[in-house]
Amino acid sequence: MLTEIYQRINAHKSFDHTEEIAKRQTLRFIESHPNSLERSCLPGHFTGSAWLVAPDRRSTVLIHHKKLNRWLQPGGHADGNGNLFQVALDEASEETGLDLSIFIPVTNLIFDIDVHEIPKRGTEPAHTHYDIRYIFQVPEINLPGNDESYKVRFVPFDEVKQFNNTASIERMVLKTKYQFSNA
Repeated sequence: MLTEIYQRINAHKSFDHTEEIAKRQTLRFIESHPNSLERSCLPGHFTGSAWLVAPDRRSTVLIHHKKLNRWLQPGGHADGNGNLFQVALDEASEETGLDLSIFIPVTNLIFDIDVHEIPKRGTEPAHTHYDIRYIFQVPEINLPGNDESYKVRFVPFDEVKQFNNTASIERMVLKTKYQFSNA
């Protein structure tokens, strides 16, 4: 399982220097943590995220996450699943409330790689998420969400910074504009 993940990550072409650093960190993490797909890997573990874009590639779906009280793209823990594409897809369906059949992969390749710290919360120690992200198209329809979020909505790219101004999210907006824009 990890061999295939390692190969896919290694083959991924980074968009910028920051993503290249995340890619290298992720490859080193796999080499030193054979249990990196499990939450029980306390230093960190894999997550899969979905960058959801409207058909016109001018907006994305963000979720106001209850536990973190932040606007983020849908995603979640691998929990032992080595198919991170499927993890991202399942989490997107769960968190948006949309049926799996709604999601159209823009590509089956990795879209983005990010490494970020998760602060200590309750009994859970601070740790690192090695987030592998995939891009999907979804129609601009009502997003019912679920009980893990306060709100789920489409956000035009030119407003994304008002919801989440991290370099990681900005990179995905830029990638979408440069690589997949119909405009």
